[in-house]
Amino acid sequence: MIAVAGDTPLMIVDSSGKVVEWSHRAEELLGRPADEVIGRPVTDLLGSAPPTGGEDVDYPRQVDPRDVASGPAGEGLHIQPLPRHDGSVVWKIFLPLANGTLPAPIKAAVLEALHVYAPGPLFVIDGELRVMSANAAAQHMCGTDLQEVKGRSLTAVWSLSAPADVERILRQVLASGAPVPVQVVPARPKNDLQRTHLAISAFPLRDRLGAVVMAADVTDQEKSRRRQRTMRAVRERVGRTLDVVTTCQELVEALVPGFADVAVVEVVEPVVRGEKPPLSPLGRDVPLRRAAFAHSGGERQTRAHPVGDVRALFFPTPYTQVLVDLKPRAVVLGPDTPWLAADPARGRAILESGVRALLTAPLTLRGTVLGLLSLYRVRQADIFDDRDVALILELATHTALSIDNARRYTHEHTIAAALQRHMLAPVPASQTAVETAHLNVPDDQGGGGWFDVFGLPGARTALVVGQVAGHGIQTATTMGQLRTVMHSLAALDLEPDELLARLDDTVTRLVWERKALPADDPLRRQPLSATCLCVMYDPFSRTCAIASAGHPPPMLAGPEETPSVLDLAVGAALGGGSGPPFSTTTVPVADGDVLALYTAPLSAADRPEDGTGGPRLLPRVLADVDRPVQDLCDDVLYRLRADTLSGDAILLLARTHAFPADRAAAWPLDDDATAPAIARRHARSQLATWGVDEDTAYATEEIVSELVTNALRYGAPPVRLRLIKDRTLTCEVHDSSHTAPRLRHAGIVDEGGRGLFICAQLAQNWGIRYNGQGKTVWTEQPLPQRPE
Repeated sequence: MIAVAGDTPLMIVDSSGKVVEWSHRAEELLGRPADEVIGRPVTDLLGSAPPTGGEDVDYPRQVDPRDVASGPAGEGLHIQPLPRHDGSVVWKIFLPLANGTLPAPIKAAVLEALHVYAPGPLFVIDGELRVMSANAAAQHMCGTDLQEVKGRSLTAVWSLSAPADVERILRQVLASGAPVPVQVVPARPKNDLQRTHLAISAFPLRDRLGAVVMAADVTDQEKSRRRQRTMRAVRERVGRTLDVVTTCQELVEALVPGFADVAVVEVVEPVVRGEKPPLSPLGRDVPLRRAAFAHSGGERQTRAHPVGDVRALFFPTPYTQVLVDLKPRAVVLGPDTPWLAADPARGRAILESGVRALLTAPLTLRGTVLGLLSLYRVRQADIFDDRDVALILELATHTALSIDNARRYTHEHTIAAALQRHMLAPVPASQTAVETAHLNVPDDQGGGGWFDVFGLPGARTALVVGQVAGHGIQTATTMGQLRTVMHSLAALDLEPDELLARLDDTVTRLVWERKALPADDPLRRQPLSATCLCVMYDPFSRTCAIASAGHPPPMLAGPEETPSVLDLAVGAALGGGSGPPFSTTTVPVADGDVLALYTAPLSAADRPEDGTGGPRLLPRVLADVDRPVQDLCDDVLYRLRADTLSGDAILLLARTHAFPADRAAAWPLDDDATAPAIARRHARSQLATWGVDEDTAYATEEIVSELVTNALRYGAPPVRLRLIKDRTLTCEVHDSSHTAPRLRHAGIVDEGGRGLFICAQLAQNWGIRYNGQGKTVWTEQPLPQRPE
């Protein structure tokens, strides 16, 4: 492409070299009128100077054409061919480029580049607002291609919330011939579920040929401004009075319509009467008063219950689950949402109002439950995101502080529920190779269901679910005793079958203690039995060792594994008397597999009403095993029926993963005298790679040396050393002998016998683990916490 000076040529010359067109610019520069030049050879103009003037011609200045031809910087004229319809060719002659101007082809290339590579939507429209062109981003936003949108009105193909406002802006640009300030408008692209806020810019084309319309996504900025406005409104308006109902109404009025289309606050009934709020988890029969309601207007809005109505929440729904585990729920709603049928009035109101998104959060303070905040949005694309959830949690805390003047709960239920809750780990400890989530629907009378997740030496993880028969405070107390015993026994590095055998001894002893109570003690007549399922996951061997004492076996599901109940031998219930010994079943698991441990009430509620067949709900939910484990738990809850539960319904899900390769290292050791020194070098190098501090590294080298020496001297080959950097620094030395080492206190003149004593002094904990291939002696050392 030949570069040219501008859009209008200086002159046009035919194939014979004669001038056929002469521009006004040429008259000004060369001092010759068009009637004198047209028809003459162009070489005549460049070969002689112009006339010096005369009676009939008065030129403002005289210019030598040869000076013009040379250009302002010695640059020649630019020439471009122009084919004609008759087959002839004429030549356009342009002036050299002036500073700051672009040739027409460059201008076209710039427009093309802007059209192709602009990051946001770009439309070119004509004077009637019809689309002449649209880039790829604009076509994606419209959900179609250029052929479908071309020739149609821009506001017809663009999914805008306020098309009339955008049309007014564009007509103003076309009428004035000047751009307008950037305008932010709401829009929802057809290929995106999120409602989008767009900053629209419009620039007129020359000669009123149309306009260029560009858009930039400012959704995040607009959402951030909305959250800031909401926070400011709640802090300024909520808590101005000491009346509970008025405070709730202040909250919903601050949230609607700026943050939500509908807001509902329900308060535990005793709180309104000034009684103490109950502790969590909230019982399903505790009544709540609808204290405040607000909506953004319109006749379509349907209320489930009037303000002031008092009733218990239907189960199972997100509202009841929020009041159990005190975690907010952001839910996308639709006609097929399973839990809507559980609360017919509320479900009907949601569907008739066109609600598409729900965010419900607890109003809590110092472990007590004051009520429930529920927010709804009608627009299908305007779902609640994580930052909305975080904001509402903060606002709920602010509101709870403003209405904390209430007291109430039944004495027996409060004590039993609180005892059971405190004896359970509120949140299972995080494990490196296991991702867990749980569902706990406690019995209203205070049952004995329990679960636990805790770490074991060697980066292993124990998963435990149990059920103590009965209700009330004594049942919850027994549950706490068994959980404590389980932790103590697990520290001894016992296999699951041995651990259950020792736990059975504990329950048997408690049974005999009850029988020894005075005859008039009601606890003496209360039978005691319990079930327990113990799973130990080893991320290095990728296996689960499982044993059951009268408890339902777990279910296993995975990306390549159909959900199914594991086939294992189930022993007798704890405290049930003599029976076959417990046995351990070892099951291989793959990365991403999910184990489901549950109590009998959940299993019973999951079976057909006629009692035939096995669990149905868990396999159906676990078929989509790639979902987050907490979502799987919630899905199970929402599909349960309250009238089918009898006792504590507990579900513990665990997704297994391999231990990170960069946080463990293992070395085989030769059976010779150099092995301890080689082991020390391996340990020193690996600890340096991990950045372990010098004091810990020195102690670890001493431990490695002593354990390897003992294994070579008293054990049997092969010998293997492994270091694990997890919550603690673990050192393991394995050999194929089953002979147990013994901690000795050597005399002053003894030359040996101090190995385990030294290890015990340097380590935080140590122990011995046996398996079919021998034994493993391990130590654990604390890792200093680095300041954040």
